[in-house]
Amino acid sequence: MTTQLDVRVDRDSPVPLYHQLAEQFTEAITRGQLQPGDAFENELALTERLNLSRPTVRRAIQELVGRGLLVRRRGLGTTVANRKVHRRAELSSLYDDLSRDGESPRTEVLSFGHTVDERAATALDLSPDTELLAIVRLRYAGDLPLAVLRNWLPPALGDLAREQLERGGLYAVLRERGVRPTVAHQSIGARPPSTAERRYLRLKPSEPVLTMSRSAFDSLGNPVEYGDHCYRASDYSIDVMIDER
Repeated sequence: MTTQLDVRVDRDSPVPLYHQLAEQFTEAITRGQLQPGDAFENELALTERLNLSRPTVRRAIQELVGRGLLVRRRGLGTTVANRKVHRRAELSSLYDDLSRDGESPRTEVLSFGHTVDERAATALDLSPDTELLAIVRLRYAGDLPLAVLRNWLPPALGDLAREQLERGGLYAVLRERGVRPTVAHQSIGARPPSTAERRYLRLKPSEPVLTMSRSAFDSLGNPVEYGDHCYRASDYSIDVMIDER
């Protein structure tokens, strides 16, 4: 039996109708109104029920397929995909994203100490010989190891305690100190995992990792953090919205 989601569209809004649908469908799925494997209402039924054009509904559904939330199979129709953690390409933390999605995040700090790293210092617009606080964490979603998080922090944040990062997310700790990243350069990619990453993330030899590196700065241009993270590609995705102005 197909569940009919309660969605509303505002025809007077400047937001495209397909995007209004896609956002409401996404929220319903991430909140668990539909579970992995559940049938999704077909295109024609949605078109008639919502009094929308078929191309509008088709584009909304395709948005969800592109985000990894829905799967289309010939002869089987459209179903909800296996659950992933979906993260928007914005200045948020994985810990916050997991908490928002109703997961139970926890952190294991693998290493913590001060070091000189020319690549990280350069990414933060600092002198190559600047001593940085280097942190490596393993982030879990419940019992699933989801990501290996490597971060380097500037000297102004070098007094953070290991215990703070075991209790919560890095950005939450920074917010407590009044530090808020407002601008960043971010790169997304994929690669084979290292031997250590494969072990930490419980990956098979053929499984890749999704990667994200980010240099973040506050509103005054002061460096906040450089991160080089890798994620289980089968359980994680990053959504990017392009706004052409």
